[in-house]
Amino acid sequence: MITRRELNRATLARQLLLRRHAMPALQAVEHLVGLQAQAPFPPYFGLWSRLEGFGPEELARLLVERDVVRMVLMRGTVHLVSAADGLALRPLVQPMLTKFLTAAHGPRLRDVDVEELVKVGRETLDQAGPLTAAKLAAQLAEHFPAVGADTLAQAMRCLVPLVQVPPRAVWGKAGQTAYATIETWLGREQHPAPSPETMVLRYLAAFGPATVADVQAWSGLTGLREIVEPLRPSLLRLRDENGRELLDLPEAPRPDADEPAPVRLVAPFDNVLLSHADRTRVISDEHRRRVITVNGQVLGTVLVDGFVRGVWRRDKHVVTVEPFAPLTAGQVEEVRAEALTLLAFAEPGRSAVHEVRVVEG
Repeated sequence: MITRRELNRATLARQLLLRRHAMPALQAVEHLVGLQAQAPFPPYFGLWSRLEGFGPEELARLLVERDVVRMVLMRGTVHLVSAADGLALRPLVQPMLTKFLTAAHGPRLRDVDVEELVKVGRETLDQAGPLTAAKLAAQLAEHFPAVGADTLAQAMRCLVPLVQVPPRAVWGKAGQTAYATIETWLGREQHPAPSPETMVLRYLAAFGPATVADVQAWSGLTGLREIVEPLRPSLLRLRDENGRELLDLPEAPRPDADEPAPVRLVAPFDNVLLSHADRTRVISDEHRRRVITVNGQVLGTVLVDGFVRGVWRRDKHVVTVEPFAPLTAGQVEEVRAEALTLLAFAEPGRSAVHEVRVVEG
């Protein structure tokens, strides 16, 4: 048996959120199997909340030097991953992306030679790229005039491993989203035979203990039970309070329920909130509706005693925290201290104008 609090503490330990770790950013990105990155800068705050002494220039350098890439991966969303993981994970999630394209744009591609579309798109990017989605679609439209620009862009996004190239998402810089193929950008081919079993084990190391449904919710893939089944003899089997079976790595950390969990300001779009079928190990269903907006935004959240207790927003030198219920005086002080640390990270040298607002009720 594993209780919800024990599950919470285990997840936070795997997610590097029980304490800040002295770990290189690249190692953390790989341990976490990437950070969700629909917006350019949440991964910087995701690493700030987890790593001791992390500065934004470290991740910016990794992007510029092509040690990490931003690309569509798990759940069909943009993730920031190591170059090696980009080459290995994309082939594994490709069936999910192909299925999505067929469901969303299948009728509009019925009369199109998709292999030819991919070939022309790759050649276009290699010769003229990197290109924005609009420019890429415009060039493809010359070859496929009967297909709408949005469908052409989505076909390339789903069928070709495209990376978003700098200066997009480089701290302190701005730039349109422009794409290159991962093979051209890295000068390496995709992994010829990546292991889905390894993917599952890495998920457990970063997000476990977990059910098969959790692994599928994180990856966006279906049919993983047949991948997990041969692994079962080497895994620890647990039961949660609802009787569900959770699998785990025997040597992975599972702290006691009373392990202290410090206040953390978790980044917008953070995977700790998005990577399980049952997310109540970190956030209640009621609070989830207040964190994930109707237009798909995922707000920055406040962990108090390990669970989501509010949201935060930053407007330049001001952090505003909105708790879902009243906090104790001590908890408010912890929140303020953490928010000031965030401002010192985001705007170093401007402590005189930093402000934290805790808006209750």
